[in-house]
Amino acid sequence: MALSSPSTGPGSPNPYHLLILLAVARTGRFSTAAESLGVNHTTVSRQIAALEKVLGGRTLARTVGGWELTDLGRRAARAAEDVETAVARINEGQKKEDKISGVVRISATDGFSAFIIAPAIAQLRRTHPNLSVEIVNVTRRALQHRSGLDLEVVVGEPQVHRAEAIRLGYYALGMYASHSYLHDFGTPTSNAELSKHRLVYFVDSMLQVDALDAPRRLVPEMLDSLSSTNVFVHVEATRAGAGIGFLPCFMADRHPDLVRLLPEDFHERLPYWMVLRPDSLRQAAVAAVAEALRRRTAAVEDALLGREPLN
Repeated sequence: MALSSPSTGPGSPNPYHLLILLAVARTGRFSTAAESLGVNHTTVSRQIAALEKVLGGRTLARTVGGWELTDLGRRAARAAEDVETAVARINEGQKKEDKISGVVRISATDGFSAFIIAPAIAQLRRTHPNLSVEIVNVTRRALQHRSGLDLEVVVGEPQVHRAEAIRLGYYALGMYASHSYLHDFGTPTSNAELSKHRLVYFVDSMLQVDALDAPRRLVPEMLDSLSSTNVFVHVEATRAGAGIGFLPCFMADRHPDLVRLLPEDFHERLPYWMVLRPDSLRQAAVAAVAEALRRRTAAVEDALLGREPLN
């Protein structure tokens, strides 16, 4: 719904301008904020400039990923949340508003997105149908600037500033091969024998997560067979007999045509962490999504650690 600008006294922030700032803070982009408010990009830019003139400083700073709040901007955004709450109360007597609504944007790895986020959100939307979740699939370190993202899920403990990091749980990885591959090339029974086989894994030059370097560290003699930035490609390539894959157990154990190799020697255990902007958990929808991910991760702990197949 389009907003119209109310009048306000000299020297006081315009509540309309504060709500525009809040929209930019949540999306990280003027154009996206403008679309959500029903105005144009120029209006957003002009009103942010007017707000900064009244406040006497910059509320937003340009980063690689978009716009981030400055210290002054964070104080203004907290005031904007109070304005948003006050406006919502006007309609409380008319209808019960579901605060768990709107769009929540997540960055996460492929496997976590498919087997943790997707079922968690499906369950959450049964009681909150106005909630929408957007997922960007990447395997990387946590960002220092996460404009446009409400939360990230990363592998390995993040080193971040001005963010809240929550450990969700652990998952295990192991070496796997298909029955057909082992029939054709033999079953390795030691590290030395394993080194003669080809590896299916991430593209080494593009791997941004140090914690995922286990194959190159444990069996550096293994040459690459097929490499990809997508873990689903790892699984399917291993099933097709392209080589021996270093796979998340919760993904590989779902396939009866895959055999785990040398589990005592290759049992890497890595943590999933959730990273959020400091202000994100004050949004009901983001807090609900974060809690849903915590519950789902805890519920499938045994599968994540390779103790049982994931349902």
